[in-house]
Amino acid sequence: MFLQKTLKKETIVYGIGLHTGVACSVKLKPAPPDFGIHLIKKINDQSYSVKVFAENVKATQNATTIGGPYFQISTVEHCLSSLAALRVDNLFIEIEGPELPVCDGSARDFLAAIDAVGLVEQDQPRKYIYIHEPLSVEDGDKSAKVLPYDGLRITASIEFTHPAIQKQTFDIDVNDVSFEREIAGARTFGFLKDVEKLRSQGLALGGSFDNAVVLDDVSVLNAEGLRYSEEFVRHKVLDALGDLVTLGAPLMGHVILNKAGHDLLNKLVRKILSLPENNINVELGEKVVLAPTPWIMG
Repeated sequence: MFLQKTLKKETIVYGIGLHTGVACSVKLKPAPPDFGIHLIKKINDQSYSVKVFAENVKATQNATTIGGPYFQISTVEHCLSSLAALRVDNLFIEIEGPELPVCDGSARDFLAAIDAVGLVEQDQPRKYIYIHEPLSVEDGDKSAKVLPYDGLRITASIEFTHPAIQKQTFDIDVNDVSFEREIAGARTFGFLKDVEKLRSQGLALGGSFDNAVVLDDVSVLNAEGLRYSEEFVRHKVLDALGDLVTLGAPLMGHVILNKAGHDLLNKLVRKILSLPENNINVELGEKVVLAPTPWIMG
């Protein structure tokens, strides 16, 4: 039996927002057992909370945005990916600003902040979502599916006509060690030709060589180059891990992604959580999921 985990004590990460360019910070604070992961924001001296859950995903364009009646927070996936890899079950994510900090465009700073304070087991067993039959969603030539697997495995493929990217595939069994070594440092990326368009839409206002891999028509422009030969697809795995946190419980399955982004991941998560009732009633956070294919056990 595996017990739920939270942080031993609070920790904080500072930076700017990738899309807004505004200074922001995030304070990660321990939460009680069976609480889940909640975003917290203070508005006019009143603190409001929204659960990190699929139903609260409000937008998936270029980043995942989670919100409720009082606020929305963008670019949550980099922080959440660390929580997925470390199996953090309960946490307050207290945000100052419109986004979580982009830091260097990867998950390294969030992982380092958590490692600095450590994790503690709690007195309740962890619940998992198990997959027993293949499940998939598609959008044209893009697809996201999950297969039965004893653990969490992600296989992702991307394809761009850009000569520095082309076709890349990466496969990983996710745990705290493999995440830190193979995924946490993979940065978000963007194309110089798209910057003007994105900024006209109010996006990527905080993007720079310090927090993204930037490409012109033929090459990577960052002076230091890439951190991994397949850094682009590895970052897609990082993003996917963050989006899977919106299941509300850790996934046990093999996720296979082909050209899939935040939108398709959200559709896959919602499909897992909304399968027709047929088998077993299990409580998942604030929602009862009745499903023949996935189920949760202590």
